[in-house]
Amino acid sequence: MDAITQHFRKDEQPFIELVLGWIREVENSYAPKLTDFLNPRERFIVQSLTGGSDIRVDAYGAYDNAERMRVLLYPDYYVPAQNDYAVTVFTLNYASKFVTLKHKDVLGSLMSLGLGRPKFGDIKIDEERVQFAVVSELKDYLFANLTSIGKSKVSITEVTAKEALISLTETWSEELYIVSSMRLDAVLAALLGLARQKAVALIRGDKVQVNWTSQNEPALELYEEDILSIRGFGRYKVIAIEGRTKKDKVRLLTGKLE
Repeated sequence: MDAITQHFRKDEQPFIELVLGWIREVENSYAPKLTDFLNPRERFIVQSLTGGSDIRVDAYGAYDNAERMRVLLYPDYYVPAQNDYAVTVFTLNYASKFVTLKHKDVLGSLMSLGLGRPKFGDIKIDEERVQFAVVSELKDYLFANLTSIGKSKVSITEVTAKEALISLTETWSEELYIVSSMRLDAVLAALLGLARQKAVALIRGDKVQVNWTSQNEPALELYEEDILSIRGFGRYKVIAIEGRTKKDKVRLLTGKLE
């Protein structure tokens, strides 16, 4: 197992220990284990740690191509059903003709209820509707307590038909870069076409998030499935490390959200 965990960052070790606990729980109980919502990098870690074992892994987030999903770890004889994932989607009812709600407004109000981010999945907003996914265990709590977002009064209605889900297609454009290393500042400079010093300034200026967490360490090592959010520049993801050049530089395949 040490040979596997050495390929992850030190700040990911607590999550790795959590996943190893889930694996032991499934092995000992011969029963499935359901997680909260995990981001793509966390799901990649779960897949890596269960690879080669008798434990199977599936994920579900209600929406097609959901970014955040609940993960089910289960013995190889078990056949999962959709209700095993316990994901509920709500639509917000509010005065949409007079009020514009943004992603940060909805997330902020959900977090202000004292619930952690892993309890919520994707938040989807189109021209007329706002929806969000949540662990089904919180249905009753949200019905009783989510009554306002900012100064706007709101109520929620459960979405029960898949065709009623907001469908937003994300387009990622892929590009191959040659980078000196997988350090955050080196990758950032390549993605944005900036001098290394300017990339460092962005990082030190708290304008860069890696996997939805602010990072101010230029030397942070990036890995496959990492998501980078750069204020003023958009969102990028590390798709694959495709080997090295003769000069020992990294061939890095990335995606940019259009």
